[in-house]
Amino acid sequence: MGYTRENTKRVMIGNVPVGGGAPIVVQSMTKTFTIDTTKTIRQIKRLENLGCEVVRLAVPDQDSAVALGRIKKNTRIPLIADIHFDWRLALEAIRQGVDGLRINPGNIGARWKIKEVVTAAKERAIPIRVGVNSGSLERDILKRYKRPTPEALVESARRHIEMLEDMGFSSIKVSLKGSDVPLTIEAYRLFAEEFDYPTHIGITEAGPPPLGTIKSAVGLGILLYQGIGDTIRVSLTASPYEEVRAAYEILSSLGLRRRGVQIISCPTCGRCSIDIIRMARDVTKRLSRIDRPITVAVMGCVVNGPGEAREADYGIAGSKGEGILFSRGEVVKRVRQEELIEELMGLIREES
Repeated sequence: MGYTRENTKRVMIGNVPVGGGAPIVVQSMTKTFTIDTTKTIRQIKRLENLGCEVVRLAVPDQDSAVALGRIKKNTRIPLIADIHFDWRLALEAIRQGVDGLRINPGNIGARWKIKEVVTAAKERAIPIRVGVNSGSLERDILKRYKRPTPEALVESARRHIEMLEDMGFSSIKVSLKGSDVPLTIEAYRLFAEEFDYPTHIGITEAGPPPLGTIKSAVGLGILLYQGIGDTIRVSLTASPYEEVRAAYEILSSLGLRRRGVQIISCPTCGRCSIDIIRMARDVTKRLSRIDRPITVAVMGCVVNGPGEAREADYGIAGSKGEGILFSRGEVVKRVRQEELIEELMGLIREES
């Protein structure tokens, strides 16, 4: 493959670098009404605490565009305004200080309207994401291809990119999203073979967890492993906090980003004599607020547990009546079964 994220162009969303080998950026979208600035600010701050690095906001009307100013003044992470149909909303969002735009040039209208948006974005050094979606392709493209195909999505992106380039604008990021996983993967692959613009990847309308999480993990995991994707959003019918957690789990599983605790636990079987499912759930809950990247193992076999979880930073392996506490594959001590979790928490606190 001739494409990797190291070779994509670099754009800046506020102070966050995107593309050109920068760390893959975790993004989400607020699910409040943007005009409700109090709730929106609260949600953005919580997202930031969870590791979200860029957040997108819907801007359906002028009041929402104006509200971006107050939101910007009371938050720290870069804000992207999601604009459709009305170019004046994009202009107002820029005036209010947003760090990026997501537009579909095909539904903004006349070329002069797009030109006004591009000129304003260029003056403020604001990047534009060309957001192609399988559900909103241009009529002529859909007529030519009969249905949304990978080639149709790439043609739409090509058309929009050429329009922006003709206007002297190149601070571009691109997404080519569909709810169908193979369609989305192939669209991004074809795009990456032709262009070196950074990509924002996601499976749109993936659905609620756990099915939406699984679809996203499969599609995004394949793309990321192939070297495609500079920013990532897991689109779930759920809270945005779940989106951020899922994004980091996907990145962590591929060794691309680490944040917080990674749990290794055995699936249990007929040899297991303790309630590992409950213990793993308990450990996960207790460690959910830890940001540092550590690996913790919860195993149900004192014979194979430490060996199977040798790379874990900390762990427990239990059997009926007692178990062992271990660190980096080495046994620390034996403890009673009912004390395993508390001893584990104490060890982690002691070495934090």
